[in-house]
Amino acid sequence: MSQQRFSEFERFADEVARLRGRMHALFAEVRAEAGLAEMELTVLTATVNAASPPTVAQIGRSLGHPRQVVQRAANRLVELGLVAFADNPDHKRASLIVPTDAGRALKAADHARAQAVTADLLARIDASAFADAAARLHAIRAEIEAYLREREA
Repeated sequence: MSQQRFSEFERFADEVARLRGRMHALFAEVRAEAGLAEMELTVLTATVNAASPPTVAQIGRSLGHPRQVVQRAANRLVELGLVAFADNPDHKRASLIVPTDAGRALKAADHARAQAVTADLLARIDASAFADAAARLHAIRAEIEAYLREREA
């Protein structure tokens, strides 16, 4: 394998890390107004946006976070009345996480604030650039996930 290919991968990894940092900064005020820790807001978002109520383990796997980290955030969201645990007909011990009306309302307000930031950004960067980048990143992520599954087998 050529050194240039390694260098290109390192450059890509560096840009992803820097982009993640800038995305974090871009929405820092939005997150602060929600009054939740980042992981709590992430778990609330995953719960509200899920097609069907997820489990802690499902959220952890989909986001690449340890189950225990997601569990702590979910427990805190329950304490705050933003989500509730519900019985899971498919598993005795893995409860489903269901957003409450208060959780949906908080997430909707958070989403509205984030949309305002996004609108400002879209005035500077064409949406097609995001669509192209998202498609490419999805393809790369899918290959990385396939590699990790193969390595675990």
